Amino acid sequence: MKSVSAEEAVAMIPNGASIMVGGFMGVGTPERLLDELVRQKKTGISLISNDAAVPGKGVGKLFDGEQVSSMIGTHIGLNPKAQQQMLATRIKVDLIPQGTFVERIRSGGCGLGGVLTPTGVGTLVEQGKQRVEINGKTFLLETALRADFALVHAFLSDYVGNLSYALTARNFNPVMAMAADTVIVTAEHIVPVGVIAPDHVVTPGPLVDYLVANG
Repeated sequence: MKSVSAEEAVAMIPNGASIMVGGFMGVGTPERLLDELVRQKKTGISLISNDAAVPGKGVGKLFDGEQVSSMIGTHIGLNPKAQQQMLATRIKVDLIPQGTFVERIRSGGCGLGGVLTPTGVGTLVEQGKQRVEINGKTFLLETALRADFALVHAFLSDYVGNLSYALTARNFNPVMAMAADTVIVTAEHIVPVGVIAPDHVVTPGPLVDYLVANG
């Protein structure tokens, strides 16, 4: 794990990268990294995020700047800019059920090929997907999701990158920290090793590649 500035962290992300971003409607989202993505004008981003947030908040900032080329998520209903870009075919949006979304990410982090789920059987969701019959019940094979980068936000990080989260701000951050080639973290507070009790560590330090310094 290496400590870097937000500018240095985002400079490592090329145009066209696939990026997972933690958060639910901006809660638990690494705002400093998103601000820096906007400042550095990274484009062609393949975004994997639960939602499109709202204009001016969370990943909504990326849609404000038209920096997203595609998105995999569960809804964009509160961001009119994301909706307009989708309807104008300027971005490709793959909307999937939220439980399926998080399980596909978990599968990617655990080295699995995907997950079998009955969700979506007999609906438009199953188009183009493999159907599997088990004990007389039909499941869809939903393939694993991984990304080049995961941008994660925690409440606490210690000096070696062990992370703890605050309440619902935890949301998708821990699974995304397992499912990307490079994990970049911001934290509300950075504390000495030992301050976070071992039982309270949710994401262990070896999963974290870069920690954005506070200050």
